[in-house]
Amino acid sequence: MHQLADLIHREIAECGPIPFARFMELALYCPELGFYEKEGDNVGRGGDFFNRVSVGPLFGELLAFQFSRWFEQSECAHLQLVEAGAHDGKLAADVLNWFKTRRPDIFQRLNYYLVEPSARRRDWQRQRLKEFEAKVNWTPALGAEPSISQSPESFAVIFSNELLDAMPVHRLGWDAKEQRWYEWGVASTGQKFTWTRLNSENPSSIHRLPSSPELLAAMPDGYTIEVSPAAEAWWNAAAHWLRNGKLMTFAYGLDAANELQPERTQGTLRAYRQHKIAEDVLADPGKQDITAHVNFAQIEATGIQAGLATEAFETQGRCLTRIAAEAWKPASNFGDWDSKRIRQFQTLTHPEHLGNKFRALVQARR
Repeated sequence: MHQLADLIHREIAECGPIPFARFMELALYCPELGFYEKEGDNVGRGGDFFNRVSVGPLFGELLAFQFSRWFEQSECAHLQLVEAGAHDGKLAADVLNWFKTRRPDIFQRLNYYLVEPSARRRDWQRQRLKEFEAKVNWTPALGAEPSISQSPESFAVIFSNELLDAMPVHRLGWDAKEQRWYEWGVASTGQKFTWTRLNSENPSSIHRLPSSPELLAAMPDGYTIEVSPAAEAWWNAAAHWLRNGKLMTFAYGLDAANELQPERTQGTLRAYRQHKIAEDVLADPGKQDITAHVNFAQIEATGIQAGLATEAFETQGRCLTRIAAEAWKPASNFGDWDSKRIRQFQTLTHPEHLGNKFRALVQARR
């Protein structure tokens, strides 16, 4: 066994079986031992999975172009970009490089903030962003010290890339005989981790679960879903912080129509290792990525309840194509579309690559 597995086994020995959300939190974010905390690059051809940033700089450049349009429309003197979940800072570098090269007028007025709770990842980001050290500031969380303030004269864009789908999820199952939901937990059996039902009286208290009598009557025994109070809480905090601006995210996700599907009886929880789906989500914590689809219906509702208006909810392919349509115009000052950019665009938007796998949500407050 390795060090992180030993730590989790000890916690289970002391406290009993733990919710899967706790297991996922430790597996991904345990300081120095979690998957996103380990040294080396786990993204890209030599890592465990691809994402938009590993494709090349075009994703960040298109986002920067869209942000510039929003900034122009705002007519505010103070401009803020707030990125959450920046990992090693590659996306931030792509965005800032585009502004510096193509829109130096906005770059001079721009303040860039990274919301990053991990001291190790903050070090990676500082190394990557040395060129922009006078432009970038860090905070462990929105509302934490050092805090980011938004004045009435400022316009802010808060954005994240594959953050919400990497937040810990609770895994819930349906007991058709007892007609109630139960929560899946993680137990320790010898040298392995195994699934076990937790003795929770009312797991529905942690989240809004399907309650239609007709739907529940047709639901097969053991039907499993994932819920993420952590993702909703983060979106709620960001929405309440935002006084004037946009809130944007890209993530694996489901809309209301696809939240419950008869063929998806075991939910959307997946583990990835060396670009392949791992057979056992509980195996080797810290050595494989774990993710689950975001319930965008709940995320969108959370933002609306906080006073935001939804401006777009669409596939990544449609979102980036819409931005690119403006960038292709001769007067856009986006930059030349050489063969490298075209290949990156095809990967980002093609339905068989990344175009349909991810969703983009944009909400705003004015």
